[in-house]
Amino acid sequence: MGLPAELYGDFVIEDVRARMILDSRGNPTVEAEVVTRGGGFGRAAAPAGASKGSHEALELRDGGKAFKGKGVSRAVYNINSVIAPRLRGLDSRHQRLIDSLMCQLDGTPNKSRLGANAIVAVSLAVAKAAADTASVPLYEYIGGVGGTFILPVPLLNIINGGAHAGNELSFQEFMIMPVGADTFSDAIRIAVEVYHTLKGVLKEKYGAMAVNVGDEGGYAPPMKKNREALDALIKAISKAGYTPGQEVLLALDAAASHFYDKSRNAYIVDGGQLSREELLEYYMRLVDEYPIASIEDPFYEEDFEAHAELTSRIGNRVAVVGDDLYVTNLERLRKGVEMRATNAALLKVNQIGTLTEAMDYARAAAASGMKVIVSHRSGETEDTAIAHIAVGMRTGFIKTGAPARGERTAKYNELLRIEEELAGDAVYAGRLALRGLIYFYTARGILQA
Repeated sequence: MGLPAELYGDFVIEDVRARMILDSRGNPTVEAEVVTRGGGFGRAAAPAGASKGSHEALELRDGGKAFKGKGVSRAVYNINSVIAPRLRGLDSRHQRLIDSLMCQLDGTPNKSRLGANAIVAVSLAVAKAAADTASVPLYEYIGGVGGTFILPVPLLNIINGGAHAGNELSFQEFMIMPVGADTFSDAIRIAVEVYHTLKGVLKEKYGAMAVNVGDEGGYAPPMKKNREALDALIKAISKAGYTPGQEVLLALDAAASHFYDKSRNAYIVDGGQLSREELLEYYMRLVDEYPIASIEDPFYEEDFEAHAELTSRIGNRVAVVGDDLYVTNLERLRKGVEMRATNAALLKVNQIGTLTEAMDYARAAAASGMKVIVSHRSGETEDTAIAHIAVGMRTGFIKTGAPARGERTAKYNELLRIEEELAGDAVYAGRLALRGLIYFYTARGILQA
């Protein structure tokens, strides 16, 4: 995108500042703001996960008594006193340079000095400020001009288990994918109808307490077996007037590292103990019994071999997704590509800490033939950056919780606005995303990544 010479100075960063805000779980997190000379403004906040991979970049927390140790005053200080002085005067379009500079200032392999929560908030705020200075939406700034944008298929976590709920479900997320819609807005309508129908299904079987919601807006019923949750989803889809396996598919986030017992080298599932081989066969049976299109983190985060075995056996039918396995880390992804561990990769910007590193990871995953799913965290804010990243990079998928709770609906509502704004210049990924037929677009235009 060409810009008149007199506008070049408009992109210079004039101010960077930070503060503490609260996330969706009532914990402190970091919010950063960037202002450019041309009046551009960007604000971004760092999310936080409850279910974390052990190789994620480090969230810097204060410790001590305040906020039960979860304060972020040190991370805020690092932005205001360490990062801000070095960024003032830089061109906000030079995203790679700015992200690299912050990594150098930190100087650790996992961003533990300044904090990944500090760095990611600034990284995203810089991109937003540059986009605002150029008077373009963030998705266009990321994705460039020309070509058709893709509205992503949402993976909606409508039954919560594992670390996201207080029930006995081993698996962490039971999701629906409304692939049979013609537009994103239709997909959300279908999802909402199924979600509200599920409320009635659960209340009738388990009582009023069953419709309390977990961290990501999904219901957290008193279930013990994974099949209970899958059966409830099938019933809700059908009662809502849709055909399971056609208009609506199922997806799982097993988050197996959280039910893996290292001392016994076994997985605790449905109250019993399974070996790696038994768990693999368990997944095979579930895929045969239910219209499951995606399984995330099916094994312990260090077991690339087990992931590869499952991918070899069902990868032509199901997306086997690496999250804790990869933690949006390019080096771990390369190992997964070499071993053919998965055929899909989750993208969480805060896992790695900068927009540049996340985009490099996404491009590498796509170049290897993997599907890419842009994802939220369980501790979220009203920040809608991931909606723009999914559209701008044309990944075809977004995972951002149930159609409930403001921090979740903020992303869906932003996608509805983007769809309206793009009108005929965007298509809904739908079933094409599952077949890998969407066009993954590498960023170009004014973003100098």
